[in-house]
Amino acid sequence: MKLRAFPSRRPAPPMARGGFTLPELLVAVTLLVLLTGGIVTAHLFGLSMFHLTETKLSATDEARKAMGRLVEEVRTCKSTWIGNVKNGEFVAVLDGETQAGTGLLIYPGTNTANYIIYFVNPSDQTFRRTTSKPGSAQILAQSVADTTGFRGQDFSGTVLTNNQNNRVIHFNLEFYQARKFARVADRYKLETAVTRRVLD
Repeated sequence: MKLRAFPSRRPAPPMARGGFTLPELLVAVTLLVLLTGGIVTAHLFGLSMFHLTETKLSATDEARKAMGRLVEEVRTCKSTWIGNVKNGEFVAVLDGETQAGTGLLIYPGTNTANYIIYFVNPSDQTFRRTTSKPGSAQILAQSVADTTGFRGQDFSGTVLTNNQNNRVIHFNLEFYQARKFARVADRYKLETAVTRRVLD
């Protein structure tokens, strides 16, 4: 009998598993740190832009609402008076005096017991609206820098010295929002001119 030699069928020993070398590990960790830092920086930049935009949009929205209401009330009113609010009372500017002041008195109809007053309060630097109803005072804007908000003008922009029927009410309000937390301080200016639709 002849013996034949057959090749061995035993499995080969397992190959050793390779790991990261120190330079590969350093490169991977560096890339991870750079990627994470970039994502965090982009997120913080987005938050700061959001706060900046939020401040401007909220100021614009509040100003638009206040101005829209003021303009509509002047257009539809029976008469207006420019003056100043002193000790809680409206004092109108008389004929012969420059028609400029911190307040505007609006009579929506012929009943003088029903009125609306817009005024700048210099003591706390707020712009307010109040009506003949008790407890109806509202703060429309804070941190007002310009105290002379209302002027009576003619069609060419000249400030009048009498209470003309067809005068233009010019409104100018400058206010600022102070820095709070991550919001930056900013200054705003509102300016408009309006006259009554129906003249006597």
